[in-house]
Amino acid sequence: MMNLKNAVILSLAVVIAAGCAMQRKLESLRNSSAQAVISIADVNDVPELAIEEFSRDTLTITGEDGQEMLIMKAVKDDETGEMVATDVIKAAKVTARFRNLAERNGKVDLCFDVDVPEEMQDSKWQLRFMPEMRILEDTVVLEPVIITGKDYRKAQLRGYEHYRKFLASIITDSTLFINTGQLEVFLQRNLPQIYRLRTDSTYVSDESFASIYGVTERQAIDHYTSRYKIRKNNRKIASKDKMFRKYIKAPIITEGLRLDTVISGDGGGFIYRYVQTVHTRPRLRKVEISMSGEIYEQDTRLYTMPRSEPLTFYISSLSSLADNREKYISKVVERNVAANTACYIDFRAGSAEIDMALSDNVEEIGRIKGNLANLMSNKTFGLDSIIVTASCSPEGSFLNNSTLSRRRSEAVSLFFDRYIRRYRDSLRRSDGFVIDMEGIYEEKKAANEIRFISRNTPENWDMLDRLMASDTVLTRTAKKKYLELASIRDPDEREARFRNEHWYRHLREQLYPKLRTVRFDFHLHRIGMVKDTIHTTELDTTYMNGLQAIRDRDYKTAVTLLRPYRDYNTAVAFCAMDYNASALDILEELPRSAKVNYMLALIYSRTGRTRDAVQCYLDACSGDRTFVSRGNLDPEISALISTYGLNREDDY
Repeated sequence: MMNLKNAVILSLAVVIAAGCAMQRKLESLRNSSAQAVISIADVNDVPELAIEEFSRDTLTITGEDGQEMLIMKAVKDDETGEMVATDVIKAAKVTARFRNLAERNGKVDLCFDVDVPEEMQDSKWQLRFMPEMRILEDTVVLEPVIITGKDYRKAQLRGYEHYRKFLASIITDSTLFINTGQLEVFLQRNLPQIYRLRTDSTYVSDESFASIYGVTERQAIDHYTSRYKIRKNNRKIASKDKMFRKYIKAPIITEGLRLDTVISGDGGGFIYRYVQTVHTRPRLRKVEISMSGEIYEQDTRLYTMPRSEPLTFYISSLSSLADNREKYISKVVERNVAANTACYIDFRAGSAEIDMALSDNVEEIGRIKGNLANLMSNKTFGLDSIIVTASCSPEGSFLNNSTLSRRRSEAVSLFFDRYIRRYRDSLRRSDGFVIDMEGIYEEKKAANEIRFISRNTPENWDMLDRLMASDTVLTRTAKKKYLELASIRDPDEREARFRNEHWYRHLREQLYPKLRTVRFDFHLHRIGMVKDTIHTTELDTTYMNGLQAIRDRDYKTAVTLLRPYRDYNTAVAFCAMDYNASALDILEELPRSAKVNYMLALIYSRTGRTRDAVQCYLDACSGDRTFVSRGNLDPEISALISTYGLNREDDY
């Protein structure tokens, strides 16, 4: 008994001591400056630059004055602080690291380290770090990083195991609520006939069962079903959520995380390299990353880490190298222009009279009236004449169709000529007259006369050929037969032969109505224009859309739109998509400028032509000093700067 008492006391002492130690560690953490920090990842932001192998590691560059200069790899002298040339016998690889990031293919990778000191780690804790990204006016919460102590995870798994056992205790098979042993005894003693049927698979309905034995199967089962077990099981089902919260105080999160790692807590710091890919957007110059954190023991938050000072990533883009000048194209403007439309005015058989009650005549004629009203009120174009061409389908003789189509064309011309006169009269009445300062009035200048020219196409065989070719109902055999008969020169004989074919009904009901059209050709002139043609320039919208696509970092669209122009901006779009050969073909044909030289230096650096890259970069800086600082933003150029110690005052 004494040993048991001593063991209990010892256990309590251990628990109290452990709790006190945990409290002291937490208090020390609050009072100290120890906290997880984020820092710029120590990664190579620039490509490895292979230096061409020479007898000495020296490049010969020609200056603007024609004099040759030597560019050698340089290092900083520790005593004087000056850049001193060094001699390298064989090829070397040099890298440089920057906080400036270059956008390529419309995206950039932000790399930073999450550094967790040993003081913040404990096997019973879970550390939750929440990075936050500030991009333009938006704040984006990034996927969290979770570091879980070994004992913390064990407690989580124990909770899941307890909950699994609880779920396993819930009865899902309703037959387990039945006391089958007592039910069989009851049947054997009182209803032996039924008991003998227990192995008989023959189906017997509940009603038949009851009529024979005076008790239903359901009544017998209900009598030997445990109501207590059912109520107890239902209470378990209803308490599943409650028991989940009881056993699993801190659920294991598996989605929406960047990292969830378990550490043993044996000592030592922890560093996680976080890489966030950002798709660039217009006006994006920098991105800021900050981080906050929390320490949990199960579901209890023990400590909140204040948000850190932000890391700043400055982002450079090739879009800023685009030439933003507007591009114009020459265009020949004709004085006379034409427009046309077709309508389907229905006529009674053999008649040329316009009947508004037939078919869709109201809608079709209303549409043409609307077109005429728009043309007559247009301030840019004046309406000179309208050619009205009516056509018929091939039923009847060609001679009759010729006469009928001519009469219909004349009827339509007369109908709309009267409409135009009435429309203009109404406009004159609404406009009134003009009175000058001396009291003299004059009517507004009368509009020019609009001529209607009536023409006809007796039978519209050309349209019928097109309709047959595009028809999706007729078979290939039927279409082949149609082409064979369509070669008959006499149109009346041709149509008569059609009537003998099984597909003639489809022809007459579906295609012939589409041939009965009235076509309107509007002939207009530009108001105020005297010459027949004028040569002018206007903004090239296709080119400007391509330039805007570069600004928006939509380089795929930019390449599509600018490819035919083969100019500097086309090369920028190609370079942004890493189509270096295509960009180089264009740039080498262009007149040299500071921008062209800089783009050439960038592509030469990518393709390993180091000597040409250095020469072009120095020429670019000589022509435009802004490229001196710009070179540090592009990894291809910054590799040249760091390797050869460029951008010194005596380089230019």
